[in-house]
Amino acid sequence: MASDSGSNMDREMILADFQACTGIDNIAEAIALLELNNWDLVAAINGVIPQENGILPSNFSSEGTQTSGFGPHSQPTGAATPSHSSSSTQTPPSSSASAFCPVPPLRHIIERQPRMLNFRVEYRQRCVEVVLEDASTVGEIKQILETELQIPMSKMQLKGWKTGDVSDSTVLRSLHLPKNNSLYVLTPDIAPAASTSQNSALQESLNQNFLLVVSHREAQRDYSLNFPGSRTVQEVKRNISDLTNIPVRHQQWEGWPATVTDDSMTLAASGISYPCHHLSVCRRASPAPPREQPEECTDVHMVSDSEGDDFEDASEFGVDEAEMFGMGTSGCRKSPMMPENAENEGDALMHFTAEFSARYGDCHPVFFIGSLEAASQEAFYGKARDRKLLAIYLHNDESVLANVFCSQMLCAESIVSYLSQNFITWAWDVTKEANKARLLTMCTRHFGSVVAQTIRTYKTDQFPLLLIVMGKRASNEVLNVIQGNTTVDELMMRLMGATEIFTAQQQEDIRDEDEREAREMVKREQDEAYRLSLEADRRKREAQEREEAEQVRLEQIRKEQEEEREAIRLSLEQALPPEPEEEGVEPVSKLRIRTPSGEFLERRFLGSCKLQVLFDFVASKGYPQEEFKLLTTFPRRNITQLDPAWTFLEAKLFPQETLFLEAKE
Repeated sequence: MASDSGSNMDREMILADFQACTGIDNIAEAIALLELNNWDLVAAINGVIPQENGILPSNFSSEGTQTSGFGPHSQPTGAATPSHSSSSTQTPPSSSASAFCPVPPLRHIIERQPRMLNFRVEYRQRCVEVVLEDASTVGEIKQILETELQIPMSKMQLKGWKTGDVSDSTVLRSLHLPKNNSLYVLTPDIAPAASTSQNSALQESLNQNFLLVVSHREAQRDYSLNFPGSRTVQEVKRNISDLTNIPVRHQQWEGWPATVTDDSMTLAASGISYPCHHLSVCRRASPAPPREQPEECTDVHMVSDSEGDDFEDASEFGVDEAEMFGMGTSGCRKSPMMPENAENEGDALMHFTAEFSARYGDCHPVFFIGSLEAASQEAFYGKARDRKLLAIYLHNDESVLANVFCSQMLCAESIVSYLSQNFITWAWDVTKEANKARLLTMCTRHFGSVVAQTIRTYKTDQFPLLLIVMGKRASNEVLNVIQGNTTVDELMMRLMGATEIFTAQQQEDIRDEDEREAREMVKREQDEAYRLSLEADRRKREAQEREEAEQVRLEQIRKEQEEEREAIRLSLEQALPPEPEEEGVEPVSKLRIRTPSGEFLERRFLGSCKLQVLFDFVASKGYPQEEFKLLTTFPRRNITQLDPAWTFLEAKLFPQETLFLEAKE
C-alpha cells in the first residue's frame, strides 16, 4: 500500500489525521479512501469534504458513524480512535501510538490550494496524461486531448466523472475531485478500426480500464472503481471486501455476466460492459443450521459485553458455542491440530494444515511445511531483497479465543493476503504438553531463552499467539507478540507496523549488500583483468618460444641440407675424371661456363666423355642439375634436357663452347 505521497510520512499518522478531519471511524473504509488517493492526505480530504471558500462540513459518512463538522472558524472536535476489546491486557505497540497524534492545523491544508489534478485519459488503445489546476475547466482538458488525439472537440465525449455528465464550462474545483483521476473518451461518430486478430483484441482489452460501479445495497452506497482488464474477478471481490467489510465467501453479487464461472477469470475475458459496468453486492444470509447437541454439550456460557463484539458473527462460520469456546466435553471436540508424537516437524505441519483447512476452510495463511529452522532460513538468510518477516502462529485448542481468532481474524481475506505477501508463516499446536515442550526447545535454540520464557508465561486463555520475528545480523528479534483477544483492524495495524520496521532494516541490508556486491564485483573485475594479463603474457611467451624453436629447427634443417649438399658436391668432385691435356691423342673439348654471379668456370673434357660428367662438374661447383640449367648462347639450347649418355661430340660441344648457368623457375 506504499505510495509516493505516503513514503515520507507515517501512514498511521496520515490515517489518524484523515479520520479526525472527516469523522470516518471505520478504519478499513478510511484506508480504502486513502489508497484511492495514493495516501495523499489533502487529496483524500478534498475528495470527501467539499470546498467552497474554505472547508465545509462533510456530507460523506460511513454507516453508523457521526460526521465531524468544520466551519470557517471552527476547529476539529477530536480524532476518532479505533476501539479495542476491553479484555485485552497487552499494551498496544509503539507503532500504533502515532495514530493518536493531534490533527494538524487546517491552515496547512488551505495554504496548499490551488491543487494540481492528474488525469489519466484513455481512448481506445491510447492513454494520455493531463495535469491541470483545479481552477481549470473541463473544456481545457478537451482542448489538450484534441491536440494529442487529433479528434475534434465536437465529436468528443469525456466520460468517467463520478458526478455524472458535465459541461465544458464546468470548473474542476466544483467537482471535488481527488488528486488522481481516470477518464475515457467516447467518439460514437468515429468508427473504430477493425482488430486484426482475436489475440490482439484480447491484449487490447487487458490494457483497457474498466469502470465498475458497485452498489452496496445494505449501506445504500455506490463505489466507482477503476480496474485494468488484467485484474481478476477474485481481486475485485477482495477490494470490495476491504471497502464493505464483507468477506469474499459471504458476498452475494448481482450483475456479473453468465460467462463468469471462475473467480480467476480476468475482467477483459469476463464479458462485462466496457467502459462501464454496474454491479451490486450484499452480505449473503447464511444462518447456522440447527444442531442436536448432546446433553453433555449444552452448557450455557456467559459472554461479557466486550467479548460479544468479537464473537457476534461466529454463527456465520458454522461454529457452535461449544466449538467456539473450546469448553465442550471430549465427545464434542474435533481431532487435534497436531499429533503428539510426530517424528519430524514437516509431518506435524502437514497434519496441522490439513486439520486447519478442515475446520476453517481453504482461505487461510499458507503455513510453511518444515522445521522452524528451515522457516527461519527461508525468511532471514536469502538475499536482502527476498527476505521476509517470520510469523509464528501458536494454537491452543483449550483457549476460548482459538476458534474466533482463526475464523474471523486469521482467515480474513485481508490478513491472509497481507501475510502471504510479507511473511513466512509457521504454525505449531501447544495444546499437548509434549508439543509445547518441543516448541520451547526449538525457540530456545533459535531465538534464545528469553523468547521461550516469554511464551511460557502466557496463560491458556491468552492463546492463540502470533509472534512476529525479524532476522538480524547478530541474532533474531521478536518484534511483537499478538494475543488472541484482538480485532482484524488492530491485527492489520500491528502487522503493518512490524512490516515498516522490517522494511527500514531491509533497506539498510540491501544497501550494505549492494555495496558489498559492488566491492566484490570490482575485485572480481580486477582479478579477471589480472588473470587475462597473465594469460596474455603466457601466450606471448609461448608464441616467442615457439618462434625461437621454429627458427632453431629451420636453422638445423638448413645446416643439415648444406652439409648434405656439401657431401654430395665433394663426392661428385672426387668422382670426376682427370682433366685432359690440351694436346693429346684424343679430341678435347674446352668449355667456358658463366655462372649467375658473373664468374666463369673453365675446364677441358675429352670429346668422348658423357654429358653426365659435365653435369657432375657443374654440380661439384654448387650448381646442381635440379636447380640450374645449362644453356648455349647461339643458337640457344638447353643442354640439361639432352640425354646424359650423349658424348660431347654428339652434343656438338666440340672443340669449344661457351655456356651459361641459369636458375630454374
